[in-house]
Amino acid sequence: MSIDLAGAQSNSFHPSSVQFEEATNLLAETPDAATTSRSDQLTPQGHVAVAVGSGGSYGAEDEVEEESDKASLLQEQQQQQPGFWTFSYYQSFFDVDTSQVLNRIKGSLLPRPGHNFVRHHLRNRPDLYGPFWICATLAFVLAVTGNLTLVLAQRRDPSIHYSPQFHKVTVAGISIYCYAWLVPLALWGFLRWRKGVRERMGPYTFLETVCVYGYSLFVFIPMVVLWLIPVPWLQWLFGALALGLSATGLVFTLWPVVREDTRLVAMVLLSAVVLLHALLAVGCKLYFFQSLPPENVAPPPQITSLPSNIALPPTLPQSTAPS
Repeated sequence: MSIDLAGAQSNSFHPSSVQFEEATNLLAETPDAATTSRSDQLTPQGHVAVAVGSGGSYGAEDEVEEESDKASLLQEQQQQQPGFWTFSYYQSFFDVDTSQVLNRIKGSLLPRPGHNFVRHHLRNRPDLYGPFWICATLAFVLAVTGNLTLVLAQRRDPSIHYSPQFHKVTVAGISIYCYAWLVPLALWGFLRWRKGVRERMGPYTFLETVCVYGYSLFVFIPMVVLWLIPVPWLQWLFGALALGLSATGLVFTLWPVVREDTRLVAMVLLSAVVLLHALLAVGCKLYFFQSLPPENVAPPPQITSLPSNIALPPTLPQSTAPS
């Protein structure tokens, strides 16, 4: 509320010192009072007005200052964001907890129509931790199980010669990591190009595409372990199931983006994605789980028949020595 110290007095010729003294006394009696120096609160006679209240205007000013501080802090953070060539730039993509990684693995194993992996699981926060370790685990499991297959085959057939094939670790690592990075790069570049042709298309970011491909490879890890069963038709069955789950997850994730394009381009693009995924699975099966030919086995003697016109040499009679 506003209290006019000179409101009860009609005489306008009081000295200013008396008015200020009355104002000082009133402020001493009411500590919550606040004087205002705005010109619109001065009476025409130059009286001093004292406002008594809870100080709500100060709270509003504090909120404005707090918002301005937040804006300046956000601007400083944007200016201090490191470049993509620095290690600190990629450090944020490894800042995930175990529950997030498990949730994303579960989403890649159980694809559902209308359930977008990027929107429901990544939520604009792609990570590189899961794809990196999934690719590393798959490459290691491929190399180990490929060697174990030959060891088990040697136990069943001793004629098979086995020696450790350490080069398979390098081949598996290069193959898996190249696939998990180069194929998403090509896909992302194609979608960006099509975005310029079709304005309604909104492709995923490159890291989101890498994250989708990385988590889609997790289903191949248990498949490779099951390939240790020495039954060829069962191995191909496990491979088809894993390929179906992984490729279905990719199609469901990419469909909301490519459906804005023409039907021909969408079908060709999705077919190429499934075909490359199938080539990866079949290539792993044929290279890492091939059977070695038998070695160190003496060849059977070859019996050749002589022509009938060749006369055999006569056998000499054994001579008996005289005793």
